[in-house]
Amino acid sequence: MGIPLLGEKFPEIEVQTTHGKMLLPDNFKGKWFVFFSHPADFTPVCTTEFVAFQKRYDEFQKLNCELIGLSIDQVFSHIKWVEWIKEKLNIEIKFPIVADDTGEVSKKLGLIHPGKGTNTVRAVFIVDPNGTIRAILYYPQELGRNMDEILRMVKGLQVSDENGVAMPANWPNNELIKDKVIIPPASDEKTAKSRLEMAEAGEIECFDWWFCYKGL
Repeated sequence: MGIPLLGEKFPEIEVQTTHGKMLLPDNFKGKWFVFFSHPADFTPVCTTEFVAFQKRYDEFQKLNCELIGLSIDQVFSHIKWVEWIKEKLNIEIKFPIVADDTGEVSKKLGLIHPGKGTNTVRAVFIVDPNGTIRAILYYPQELGRNMDEILRMVKGLQVSDENGVAMPANWPNNELIKDKVIIPPASDEKTAKSRLEMAEAGEIECFDWWFCYKGL
């Protein structure tokens, strides 16, 4: 079927999770959610990732964003692993984990890359309240994810949607414009001229007509 693309709807899938059966993306309708896969339960890198996600769970929820994990392990393995994390590391995993022991969900979402083994790679799908895929990340098994970057992406996409702007590199700590945001480039001569006039009036800031920015 191929890997889902940015701007497409997240596929409708019924899944078995540690929180019971769920229908995606309907169960998160009206919310953002981060759907992420991990290679296997009871593995060191994946354990550090789940702890890192849980440590930031409240921050995701403040953004009206839920988390849901997946691997091709059975639900019994997920439950036991979550219990181990709570018992040994004193961290309670509060978000659901999909048990894709048949591999059907992984195939539909392009989560198994034969060149990297038979387990799921470390994929991330950021999905908006309308069920639209807004960002996709793929990591190999040997590289753990940066959860602060995923959190930053959700924040940035929300700010972009709310204000009709783009986010610069490393936002909100950009090397050129710091925490300010980029105004979409002018697409005609009239708009280009007005941008420079707005900059002269102090309404916005510009390096040139095609690179203007502002604070929020």
